[in-house]
Amino acid sequence: MGYDGESMQMSKELTKREKRKIKFELLKNEVKANKVFYFMLAPFLIIFLTFTVIPVVMSFGLSFTSYDLFQSPKFVGLSNYLALFLQDDIFLIALRNTFILAIITGPVSYLLAFVFAWIINELPSKIRWVMTLIFYAPSISGNVFLLWALIFSSDIYGYLNSFLMRLNIIDTPILWLQTPKYSLIILIIVQLWLSLGVTFLSFVAGLKTVDKTLYEAAAIDGLRNRWQELWYITLPQMKPQLMFGAVMQITTALGISTVSLQLLGNPSVEYSGHTIVTHLLDYGPGSTRMEMGYASAIAVILFIIMVGANLLVQKLLRRVGT
Repeated sequence: MGYDGESMQMSKELTKREKRKIKFELLKNEVKANKVFYFMLAPFLIIFLTFTVIPVVMSFGLSFTSYDLFQSPKFVGLSNYLALFLQDDIFLIALRNTFILAIITGPVSYLLAFVFAWIINELPSKIRWVMTLIFYAPSISGNVFLLWALIFSSDIYGYLNSFLMRLNIIDTPILWLQTPKYSLIILIIVQLWLSLGVTFLSFVAGLKTVDKTLYEAAAIDGLRNRWQELWYITLPQMKPQLMFGAVMQITTALGISTVSLQLLGNPSVEYSGHTIVTHLLDYGPGSTRMEMGYASAIAVILFIIMVGANLLVQKLLRRVGT
């Protein structure tokens, strides 16, 4: 009986080895059959691994160390993470501000991008491309922050102060960019204005790929209005673009930094416009602190939040059309 048991065990192990060998051979044959496509993908994969995967892995490793670029990394365990949540009050402010900005600007800009794309898609072709350019232009404007700095300028020459004073709503200029209670409101307004970028273009392109014959078939099957067409036909046909737009919006909303740095400065008054990314920049390369281990811990936390948000959005988008 013992001999039979050992034989059966060896037979099972041999079977597993054979299965692995067969899978390897199948994979090898598939690679050979599609080697042209893999060759074409190679430049992207090399760049992706070099500038995305490897830095993420290195950041995760450095987050458990004390490292200043001049000395070798010293392992400190969870000290950086404990310091962030238990000792760094500024990080908690940045975390709160980032969540507020992301929760408001992310969904709102995503919805606005789709609504504007949907409306523009109904226009004649000659008008459509003009409107697309008008809505997309803010995201590629070089001097966009100069415009908003003039609007929210704190003297009487600021456009908003001048307008409110002419209407006798205020008597003295308001220090828009130097008053903490206005900081997040200004960041939300500017970020929403800038948000109609790649996501908007992807929705415009996605709407053009929807099969028009499906609308006719749906009308025969009993679809009664445009909202049902949108939910049961348009959105399910656009799932790849919806997912791409969601990823872009999550990344943009959680990675807000340029708007805050350009308008409010670094640091902003009472850290009212401080975000996770600006906090990371305070400790990362180019800063006077050069605490790379601490900066890596901040980056890892931001990465985890983005991944979690993406997984949540994917789960929600799977329900579209159901």
